[in-house]
Amino acid sequence: MKSVIMTMFDRWQKELDKRSESGTLRRLQLVSQGIDFYSNDYLGFARNSDLQNIILNKVSRHPEWLSGTTGSRLISGNTAYINETEQYIAQEHGFPAALFFSSGYQANLALFSALPGRQDTIITDEHIHRSVYDGCRLSFAKKLKFRHNDMDHLEHLLKKESGNCLIAVESLYSMEGDLAPLAKIAGLAACYGAGLIVDEAHAFGVFGHGLVDRCGLHDKVTAAVITYGKALGMHGAAVLSSHLVKNYLINFAAPLIYTTSSPDVQWLSIRSGYEFLSKHQPAQKALQNNIRIFRQQGIVTPSAINSPIQAVIIPDKNRLKSLQNQLADLGFQTYAVYSPSVKEGTERLRICLHSFNTDEEIIRLCQIIHESS
Repeated sequence: MKSVIMTMFDRWQKELDKRSESGTLRRLQLVSQGIDFYSNDYLGFARNSDLQNIILNKVSRHPEWLSGTTGSRLISGNTAYINETEQYIAQEHGFPAALFFSSGYQANLALFSALPGRQDTIITDEHIHRSVYDGCRLSFAKKLKFRHNDMDHLEHLLKKESGNCLIAVESLYSMEGDLAPLAKIAGLAACYGAGLIVDEAHAFGVFGHGLVDRCGLHDKVTAAVITYGKALGMHGAAVLSSHLVKNYLINFAAPLIYTTSSPDVQWLSIRSGYEFLSKHQPAQKALQNNIRIFRQQGIVTPSAINSPIQAVIIPDKNRLKSLQNQLADLGFQTYAVYSPSVKEGTERLRICLHSFNTDEEIIRLCQIIHESS
């Protein structure tokens, strides 16, 4: 009898059906109206009309910056304004150089596909962002994972490797909401001659210019990734590094070489965001006050005490979905995270706190969570 071979289309449908049956099928949905406890707009800059008007006024003087750049930065897509703004951002962060990317995802693809060679080893924290894993897949280097924030396990792996190693961590983890022990990791990297890349996506803005800056580790890291779609309320990313690393990426990072450059309006918005951030530190204080109010309500969470991301672990998928739906019905927008985005059995309600949330909103949110347990 002739065997029946499942077509690609059948396989795709079967995988979608499995997710639908388990209640984890992803769908694109319009932004919902309600009380925001799910966006990454930690400082409220994405909704700030003063910042929007600053950008609008600048663009009105340079309408040509709205147009596409017509090519990659190595062909026709490099402008004087991009170069000037990269220099400005490098100086702001205390690094020799900065290199723009259209997104943090693209920046991580570039770093981890280009920097490590065949004889090298990439050692990542097991909870690092998916973009880093995807960048590692494009590399010929050996890949290893260490247990989350486990310094003994990281050192164990470093001791075993004889070649060059590159350690990759997030400073503030996007799903756990906890912090990496950066000083200890940098110490291990120095002890074993390893490179260190720190993704600062969720720390930048929340903790000033990020935790690398706050910990004074500028000369201890190979590169830091700063993304602008979170606390700055913009879009795009910068890799902060030495001139050597920047020049290497320009020559060998496919996500930069083969991508049309973003228009200058993106970099103008980012620079305006930096200037606005320096003058609006009360937003950071308001955020920390709201985090403190949340933590006072007794919600059990693995997240750091000063993190805008507070994870509430609910392994029961039905209970998790029920709680999210109940909150939505009452006007609270939260985000439920299921496997495979997190390990099975660690599903969670990912709560994002902001400078603009009110005391009453935070307390009521916590009351509903307590009542559902």
